[in-house]
Amino acid sequence: MTKKTIIVTGGAGFIGGNFVHHMLKKYSDYRIVCLDALTYAGNLETLEPVMKNPNFRFVKLDITDRSGVYKLFEEERPEVLVNFAAESHVDRSIENPGVFVSTNVMGTQVLLDACRKFGILRYHQVSTDEVYGDLPLDRPDLFFTETTPLHTSSPYSASKAGADLLVLAYHRTFKLPVTISRCSNNYGPYHFPEKLIPLMIANALADKPLPVYGDGMNVRDWLYVEDHCRAIDLILEKGRIGEVYNVGGHNEMHNIDIVKLILKALGKPESLIHFVKDRAGHDRRYAIDPAKIHSELGWLPETKFADGIQKTVKWYLDNKPWWEHIVTGEYADYYKKMYGDKL
Repeated sequence: MTKKTIIVTGGAGFIGGNFVHHMLKKYSDYRIVCLDALTYAGNLETLEPVMKNPNFRFVKLDITDRSGVYKLFEEERPEVLVNFAAESHVDRSIENPGVFVSTNVMGTQVLLDACRKFGILRYHQVSTDEVYGDLPLDRPDLFFTETTPLHTSSPYSASKAGADLLVLAYHRTFKLPVTISRCSNNYGPYHFPEKLIPLMIANALADKPLPVYGDGMNVRDWLYVEDHCRAIDLILEKGRIGEVYNVGGHNEMHNIDIVKLILKALGKPESLIHFVKDRAGHDRRYAIDPAKIHSELGWLPETKFADGIQKTVKWYLDNKPWWEHIVTGEYADYYKKMYGDKL
């Protein structure tokens, strides 16, 4: 790529924030404009290391704000937009589905319209393997491919699937140059502590109960966030317009085994594990086949889970102020509402 201005939406969140760090570190001549509404999961502290970088700009803005988005496009004239902005927590989508439809579907439409109006070289939609539904635990031979039918289980995944279909429709109808990536579960630095791995780390460090849904046998395919950022970067460089790329970590793990690994790494007892009532419509297994992105673009995950989980635990130990500020704020009330009567 020649020098470009890239708008990164949701860049104060977990994966978006890591992507901002990745791009500024790798491309010294790129201008990265981060757009984030700073809802509960957005954290400016994630971007603190790059705030004074002359190639970086932060704008507090909701992607559903059409006039605000158009104004930003008018000012920046971006060549590329990468959309990470999304409500992404399944439990919250069960509590309040409307917010997910508004941000994930309507917000995506606003961004697509802006890209049409101002012209863009690439719109990239960051999606999720959850749009495929789930796989049975007794069929380890089955994997999600890019041609797997969409079969959503939660308001969250339905909203992401709706956004994906809208992106592909804008490509077909308006010839908008788009790509989509669907990733497995990410983990690593700056992960909001309502998700499994950071929640277990934070609770274990505080000797609090570790809430595990159901029997803990749900299987997820875990992808280290830096590997995911490399994949998106590669798709922007070499991905074919109009295509979907699955990005998986080849790291299938039972939830309960991850929890036990974290406890072992922190020297905490397994007696902290507390099984709680299972989530409504809880998917049993996700597993991605990343053969397409490997064969077409040469991408493979570089981080083995055993290494990645150790790096992640160390990051949370070394950066306690980052997540302690979160768990003592609004999230504390939400956590009490979700788990308070189950422990």
